[in-house]
Amino acid sequence: MVCPRAGVILFPRLKDAVVNNGSLGLGLVFQLKMENDLGLNLQEKQAIVAEVNEQVTQAQAIVLAEYRGIAVSDITKLRATARKSGVYFRVLKNTLARRAVQGTPFEALAEKMVGPLIYSISADPVAAAKIVHEFAKTNGKLVIKAGAMVGSLMSAEQVAVLAAIPSRDELIARLMATMNAATSTFVRGLAAIRDKKEAETAAA
Repeated sequence: MVCPRAGVILFPRLKDAVVNNGSLGLGLVFQLKMENDLGLNLQEKQAIVAEVNEQVTQAQAIVLAEYRGIAVSDITKLRATARKSGVYFRVLKNTLARRAVQGTPFEALAEKMVGPLIYSISADPVAAAKIVHEFAKTNGKLVIKAGAMVGSLMSAEQVAVLAAIPSRDELIARLMATMNAATSTFVRGLAAIRDKKEAETAAA
């Protein structure tokens, strides 16, 4: 099938796509991948819905962000950052995403699933918002559209507020630092008492 606007021959697999001059721009590759999702068979669609639904049922938060003209290299960086933070990150057809949230506490988010969207899903209530918000601050082509916590929709502004809250890992790190500092102070205090007693014994 030929795309008349770009002179591109579309095949069932993106790797088989060819442009007249023999190359594909990164942005075009990304767009074609989304278009090729339309060619998924029923079993493939069901598998995607099941995978996303599994993530949703374990989630505390979901963030939707619109991408337009964003480079694949930037998406790759964002995906890597998300993976390190335990965030499930996927570019997904909205029809499949709507099916994935049916019957879950995030079902109301379906009405916000419009346009080319990236889905970020996390068991940590803050992680998804933080990852996407931080990336969007330096890349204007990624725009947060909406989000949700269990049973509650969030606007883009509310997602930004959520992103400012320390994540679970950050809170644990702060707690450990505080505990380590307290332990060090306690140990130094014991050492000082010991040294004082030894000095008094030696003087006697």
